[in-house]
Amino acid sequence: MLNERLDQIEERYHHIQAMLMDPEISSDIKQLTALSKEQRSLEKTVETYQKYKSYLSQLDDLKEMAKETDPEIREMAEMELEHVHEQIPLLEEALKLLLIPKDPADEKNVIVEIRGAAGGDEGNIFAGDLFRMYSKYAETKSWKIEVLNLIESEAGGYGQIEFTITGDSVYSQMKYESGVHRVQRVPATEGAGRIHTSTATVLVLPEAEELDFEINLADVRIDTFCSSGPGGQSVNTTKSAVRLLHVPTGTIVQCQDGKSQHENKASAFKILRSRLYDNALQEKLDKEGAERKSKIGTGDRSEKVRTYNYPQNRITDHRINFTIQQLDRVMEGKLDAVIEALISEEVKRKLMKAEE
Repeated sequence: MLNERLDQIEERYHHIQAMLMDPEISSDIKQLTALSKEQRSLEKTVETYQKYKSYLSQLDDLKEMAKETDPEIREMAEMELEHVHEQIPLLEEALKLLLIPKDPADEKNVIVEIRGAAGGDEGNIFAGDLFRMYSKYAETKSWKIEVLNLIESEAGGYGQIEFTITGDSVYSQMKYESGVHRVQRVPATEGAGRIHTSTATVLVLPEAEELDFEINLADVRIDTFCSSGPGGQSVNTTKSAVRLLHVPTGTIVQCQDGKSQHENKASAFKILRSRLYDNALQEKLDKEGAERKSKIGTGDRSEKVRTYNYPQNRITDHRINFTIQQLDRVMEGKLDAVIEALISEEVKRKLMKAEE
């Protein structure tokens, strides 16, 4: 069964190679991009499978060589046989992992939205802390952050901030961050030293390109208005802020942080396209059922995903019951331990689903 699926993948890989040589396809940018992307996604699996088949084909020859009367040839064959017997099960495990269905958005950049939620000012301040944490994490990965839209809070932090993160396979790492993030600490404004619980919500969307999702402009209502600052105060008197309404879905996006209406409109369409693309992906997952169940979290902003307990320097991810006493490090962008635990658990769940 395993070899049958791998043979099909190898055949598809070679078929794509042949298609990419076709002049008609090479002149069609959309098709060329899609095929090149599919070929890259199959490359590692095909290379690993070819290595696996090479080792299998060596077995019979090496077994015959190990029967030779010449001691040097026999010793060399036995050593090589030992190496091959070690490698074959390792490659089999690697191939099982490579055959796990991949998230089609894993290689994409992301758009992240953070909002202060429960706790008033403290929720907004925590939203600012989360933005700083992700900014620090992006630095460790050599990713680039660009703020698209923000609403600052008078007490500090943000009522809302939307930004892109661009780099290598950003969504594969950041997709686990969507949901309610809860903080337990003594706010700076708390005179009696009591611990308060506040929350901020995070939404991570794979950034959609025009090739992924086309928006019918006739479906979008565009409004312009004057941008505002903390507390709703007017920042300028020109209508540079932009609000988009996607009429068929009721999705609303607004941007006001850019220097011009043109810049805000471009940012707003970037966010809108990504939200609609994500909705389409979620609908597809819902139909597939089993794949949805194997995912860590639903991506729903109402799902409580993590608690940040400052007095105990503890961070807990509730989806996988993972706890470490390294909150100070995590808030400085050292998120790898948490994200690696989430990835490991999702791979484990997918393997279990594949073996059912």
